Amino acid sequence: MTPASDPTPGGRVLQRLDQLDLALYQRVAATDTPLLDRVVPRLTRSADHGGLWLGVAAALALTGERRRRAALRGLLSLGLASATANVPAKLSARRTRPELRPVPLVRHLKKQPTTSSFPSGHSASAAAFAVGVAMEQPRLAVPVGVLAAGVAYGRVHVGVHYPGDVAAGLAVGAAAAVVVKRAWPVRPDRPAVEQPPVVDAPALPDGAGLVVVANRSAGAGARAEALRDEVLEALPQAEVVLVEGREVEQALRDAAARARVLGVSGGDGTVNTAAGVALDSGLPLAVLPGGTLDHFAGELGVRSTADAVRAVAQGEAVQVTVGSADARGDGEYFLNTFAVGVYPELVRRREQREGSIGKWPAMAVAIARTVRRAQPVHVEVDGTRRVLWTLFAGNGHYHPAGFAPTWRERLDDGCIDVRLVDATRPFSRTRLVLAVLTGRLGRSRVHEQRIVAKLAVRSNQAGLRIARDGEVSDGPGHLMLRAASRPLVVYRPASP
Repeated sequence: MTPASDPTPGGRVLQRLDQLDLALYQRVAATDTPLLDRVVPRLTRSADHGGLWLGVAAALALTGERRRRAALRGLLSLGLASATANVPAKLSARRTRPELRPVPLVRHLKKQPTTSSFPSGHSASAAAFAVGVAMEQPRLAVPVGVLAAGVAYGRVHVGVHYPGDVAAGLAVGAAAAVVVKRAWPVRPDRPAVEQPPVVDAPALPDGAGLVVVANRSAGAGARAEALRDEVLEALPQAEVVLVEGREVEQALRDAAARARVLGVSGGDGTVNTAAGVALDSGLPLAVLPGGTLDHFAGELGVRSTADAVRAVAQGEAVQVTVGSADARGDGEYFLNTFAVGVYPELVRRREQREGSIGKWPAMAVAIARTVRRAQPVHVEVDGTRRVLWTLFAGNGHYHPAGFAPTWRERLDDGCIDVRLVDATRPFSRTRLVLAVLTGRLGRSRVHEQRIVAKLAVRSNQAGLRIARDGEVSDGPGHLMLRAASRPLVVYRPASP
């Protein structure tokens, strides 16, 4: 008996699944749904090329730091899911699209897709975005999930996919979000310092003596004017100076000369510059969120301008440790992270393009080119010669282990978290990429992690670039990574 007339057990299962898929498809096509016929085709068309999700991400990005991270995670997950579903998965399956005749004409798309039916790329993108957003913002799981479910169901409703295609697409999307989470873990939604050492700081109930420098070029630049108005409404005697990125450091130094409290609003690089000026001037620092991701402000527990101005008005502050990379003493400060190697090169490539195509598209291009063209750096680490893809140092102990150090439990532990990626092992570049994609870099032989009090780094390599809190500059040939000799006093609400 031939395999066609007497299929194997596996073949019989596939036949039954195909029959069930067809029956469900025909059931949906035969169901009279006048209201859905008006709404669903428009909804599913809006998700073409990720347009719907780009719009949702843009809306989220304007509504707070945590939601900006949710939008970014959703888009990264969508990108991975779309690439997986629309290229290797469709090419391997090559399933024919459903027959359109059972579907009412009012539901038909104006332009029918011609690629393989299995899996549904729209469903994969919808699930990836929704799961990615929900990982960062569980409160958004229901509204974004309902929207994603509508897009996924719509692919069957308009007759371009079988239900099985949609189910497979949803699985691909959810898996993509999990993979992104392994490479970029979700940061806990709590301050880094659970029981901070409270310190004395000036209480400025009307803001007299507070000078805030706000970087218009950081994050969504238009927020700078709104921030100024909010600060002056709460603290009418305060001074707010709006400047462009290239003017920030001088503006901060000028402000420090006349301030009792130095304030800053901008990205982490701007905040890092302000921290150095505040330390050198012996001033407490007020951080007002104003960047894209606001890592330091988030870990500090300052979620909004209102949090910051309330802490200044009431004199609520804590001490935090600041990292130093200057071999001669305090200097080359970093509040969050320091790096040499691949990361500074990645930032340089991103900055070349972000003015024309935007920050996150520029970052995607930079990652692709950096991984392909990057050269290792030759350095001495505590007197031992090393060839490295990157050297990362965190101001304090970061979690988790591996490629994506994301959060700290304390901001005052005074240690340096060092992570090295070795470039001398066979196929080290390939092993690095695979370890990152599988979330196993923390256990890879190309990766080392140390928690130290200080670390000496020397290099004779010309053009060595360093990155401090995302800002890239030329580095000296001799660096000593350690905690600065003086802690920084930073305002923070007593109950963030």
